[in-house]
Amino acid sequence: MAAYGLRGGLTPELAEWAERIEAWAREYGLDFWSICFELLDYDQINEVAAYGGFPTRYPHWKWGMDFEQLNKGYVYGLQKIYELVINNDPCYAYLMKSNSIMDQKLVMAHVCGHADFFKNNLWFSKTNRKMMDQMANHGTRIRRYAERIGHEEVESFIDCCLSIDNLIDIHSPFVRRRRVPDEDEDDLPKRPVPKKLRSKDYMDRFVNPPEFLEEQTRRLQEAIEKRKNFPEHPERDVMLFLLEHAPLDRWQRDILGMIREEAYYFAPQAQTKIMNEGWASYWHSKLMTEKILTDAEVIDYADHHAGTMGTRPGVLNPYKIGIELFRDIEERWDKGKFGKEWEECDDAEARRAWDKKLGLGREKIFEVRRIYNDVMFIDEFLTEDFAREQKMFTFEYSKQSDEYVIASREFREIKSKLLDQLTNWGNPFIAVQNGNHENRGELYLVHEHMGTDLDLDHARDVLKNLQRIWSRPVHLETVVEKRRKLLSYNGRKHGEKNL
Repeated sequence: MAAYGLRGGLTPELAEWAERIEAWAREYGLDFWSICFELLDYDQINEVAAYGGFPTRYPHWKWGMDFEQLNKGYVYGLQKIYELVINNDPCYAYLMKSNSIMDQKLVMAHVCGHADFFKNNLWFSKTNRKMMDQMANHGTRIRRYAERIGHEEVESFIDCCLSIDNLIDIHSPFVRRRRVPDEDEDDLPKRPVPKKLRSKDYMDRFVNPPEFLEEQTRRLQEAIEKRKNFPEHPERDVMLFLLEHAPLDRWQRDILGMIREEAYYFAPQAQTKIMNEGWASYWHSKLMTEKILTDAEVIDYADHHAGTMGTRPGVLNPYKIGIELFRDIEERWDKGKFGKEWEECDDAEARRAWDKKLGLGREKIFEVRRIYNDVMFIDEFLTEDFAREQKMFTFEYSKQSDEYVIASREFREIKSKLLDQLTNWGNPFIAVQNGNHENRGELYLVHEHMGTDLDLDHARDVLKNLQRIWSRPVHLETVVEKRRKLLSYNGRKHGEKNL
């Protein structure tokens, strides 16, 4: 182990640069665990990337497909992996052998930004920091199940689980959704009490026979149970509901639990893609231009950095919007472009010349890095001035011209569209409303419609997989073209009806 981290197969030159870059990063205020850099050739790094960065992950055909896609992209010059970094303690980062020394230095600086973000951002605080070991544990258990039960059956069940791995409650690690009984509450459920007819004490046994009262109590209890929701409140963590209530074999429950655990591990990365890449890009830019670059490397660095920051129609580049927003925040807080006085200033010339020389920018971006996720980041800091400077717009498909065209440059629409894409990663909100629909043990889910209809083909495929896990008919209430519909699957055929 070197001074700051592990050096897996690095050349002496790269190992020396890694130590120097990490030391400079810490001088700027970045705080991260040891970084284990490993040097791989292109097919090895594609293989690791196909496994999501975890080479000891469980076997599945999906990883093979991802590897083929990555491999062909590299061979045909369509894409190239420059860096791959894992949220873990120590933090693992993979470098490609064929990269130039300038690229390797850029990647190591970029990795320092990611490692700092992983360690300090609130949304990663509940993740397993020993996930490299846990993934290996998952892989071992699933391989044993495959040997004992059969590879095809286990792989088929994993297919079902992966198809619903976005049906989790991404905020549940920070929010208590379920009511916790008070300590003073009696642990025993309270029995309903039937009404008794008025009578004298000595006549009570005859007017209100105990057998009759017991029968009435039983009927009242059954009525209460029928009315009681199961679950008590809509459950967004569909995977958890299935874990607790689906009639699964022990091995199936274990696999579903593992995939749910991995889904929660990866969730913060989806929630902070713009911020994470923006933060890493901000710091690689600062480190490269102020500390690392030699005169001979400036042109190559500018070319590669510009390629990373480039934008193209129809695609949101998280590197670009992230780094520009962090720079904008830093400038605004340095110059005092925030608060009541700034917001109320409507003099364009005064706003352009505004500079209170507060110097709070660096402190502010570290605060933002610590607290926010992408939705909060965009909602709080994407201003109309920023959108105008970055020439942002919304677009839509035009049937007339058979191409995508600019739909609007209006700030509210731009911000609304961007927030829609980022909320729940653009996935629909689905919740279990009833696990005993019509008292037949059927699963009833509800789509919280927010203006965008479901992809019905995809919804039917997911229903089919949910039915396999639940073992009884499954229903999904949604809205299609402004009409409420119920999609169903009973194990043999799909159904659909208007509500």
